Amino acid sequence: MKKVVKFGGSSLASAEQFKKVGNIIRADESRRFVVPSAPGKRFSKDTKVTDMLYHCYELAEADQNFAKALADIKARYTEIIEGLGLSLSLDEDFKIIEDQFHSIAGSDYAASRGEFLNGKIMAAYLGFEFIDAAEVIFFKENGEFDSEKTNDVLAKVLENKENAVIPGFYGSMPDGTVKTFSRGGSDITGSIVARAINASVYENWTDVSGFLVADPRIIDHPAVIETITYRELRELAYMGASVLHEDAIFPVRKAGIPINIRNTNHPEDPGTLIVESTCRAPKYTITGIAGRKGFCSINVEKAMMNSEIGFGRRVLQVFEMNGISFEHMPSGIDTLTVLVHQDEFVEKEQEVIAGIHRMTDPDLIYLESDLALIAVVGRGMKSTRGTAGRIFSALAHQKINVKMIDQGSSELNIIIGVSNSDFETAIKAIYDIFVTVAI
Repeated sequence: MKKVVKFGGSSLASAEQFKKVGNIIRADESRRFVVPSAPGKRFSKDTKVTDMLYHCYELAEADQNFAKALADIKARYTEIIEGLGLSLSLDEDFKIIEDQFHSIAGSDYAASRGEFLNGKIMAAYLGFEFIDAAEVIFFKENGEFDSEKTNDVLAKVLENKENAVIPGFYGSMPDGTVKTFSRGGSDITGSIVARAINASVYENWTDVSGFLVADPRIIDHPAVIETITYRELRELAYMGASVLHEDAIFPVRKAGIPINIRNTNHPEDPGTLIVESTCRAPKYTITGIAGRKGFCSINVEKAMMNSEIGFGRRVLQVFEMNGISFEHMPSGIDTLTVLVHQDEFVEKEQEVIAGIHRMTDPDLIYLESDLALIAVVGRGMKSTRGTAGRIFSALAHQKINVKMIDQGSSELNIIIGVSNSDFETAIKAIYDIFVTVAI
């Protein structure tokens, strides 16, 4: 059995946190490959090392003195090294970083040093081999991640390694320059490593005990999801729920490897298991609730619309011509509604309205703004009668007007549109009817 373990910035923010991580890794000998993030915040008003590096590099780019900013970054690592009682020196590494900043090596290079340096400390602390991610993770000329080359090289490099530390977040371009993933990209690195070694599990350690049924900023102490499928996670992540980087799903999904979200500060908690498919019955009818504010709807009415071939295509063509993507498109016999991000639409609303008139000759077009979309997701909904009815009953009880409903053919999720002002109340009502009542 081989496990890949990835630890987030909050898990590695200090020597004390490093020791927790060390105990977790040593408690299970199958945790053989470690992917660290850069040190995060030690306390609420602290600054993440990645942000410190960005700031330091901005000074270098502006031809300003960045010595103090770089010294502050070095002090963060020195504090960890001394707290762990290591004899490791990063002096040479910081001299190289200073030279690279002077030669304007790029913001990707600057940001990547957070993980690079933390990886060196982690390898020294655990006695594992350090492997620079730039030597095993590759991007194409156009900046796209080269998954197959990476998998081939990484699999060969790690094939006979007993243990290794591979820093997260970055790789290299064909010319050898450093290229980073988007923020949170260490999650992706962990997934890539898990696929390369055909891991039994990819453990993603963070500061929460798994994926939560609802946003804790809206629901006090929401329940933890025990098991969630990749499809359910994709639906919830699309609507704003996030524990790990969305792109981290794909490498392990391709290999059928489960992801286990765990809490570094409470390692005894089982966390959330993310799987391709499962026979495990969900604890509640729904798996999770997520949503976002800031949408508007464009409602198009025309008699006998349903018999007019290509009507929907022509409506969407207008949005495409104006560079606007749509989120949902519920329709009826004589009505079609397109939901889009309001901030993308406002500047081009009149061009879109005029375009729809030209393309479809509708009877009426009207707009509705300040809408929120809420996704109620769960594999258990398919086998449970009356789920939609319970949702509408809960919302009606709170006097919330439902502006839109869209249910996919998979019966995996129901999308509900409400006013922005009703967003939090609606999520609480849905959570209460499916989770609080069931506890």
